[in-house]
Amino acid sequence: MDIIDFFKNDRFARNAGIEIVEVRKGYAKVKMEVSEMHLNGGNVVQGGALFTLADLAFAVAVNSHGRLTFSIQSNINIFKSERVGSILYAEAKEVFNHPKICNCEVNITNAQGELVATFSGSGFRKEIPLPFEPLTE
Repeated sequence: MDIIDFFKNDRFARNAGIEIVEVRKGYAKVKMEVSEMHLNGGNVVQGGALFTLADLAFAVAVNSHGRLTFSIQSNINIFKSERVGSILYAEAKEVFNHPKICNCEVNITNAQGELVATFSGSGFRKEIPLPFEPLTE
């Protein structure tokens, strides 16, 4: 099993149509095509859909070290509305890596490269190894 196979078990993100595009140690990029199911009452992407997109990128990046890491705090800022048919990317970069606590910054952009939202999250690393080799680069 590799890290991408492991995250196929994230049923919530999978059902939201989120795909992993790229993974490296402390880094992940994921993608979501906006469909009707992602819309709020105003016919734009619901904040929870954006949060889920960023949260999966965060999870993949911080778990790339091969130890189970859970979010303990997160914050999202939404700057731009998106509609059906938009392709959104969340790019996560771990900015602090410690044996117990980590922090990751995530930018959500659309296909034109415009910033849609930013997300910042901190995680807690458990003493539980994951069923894949830690990424080394």
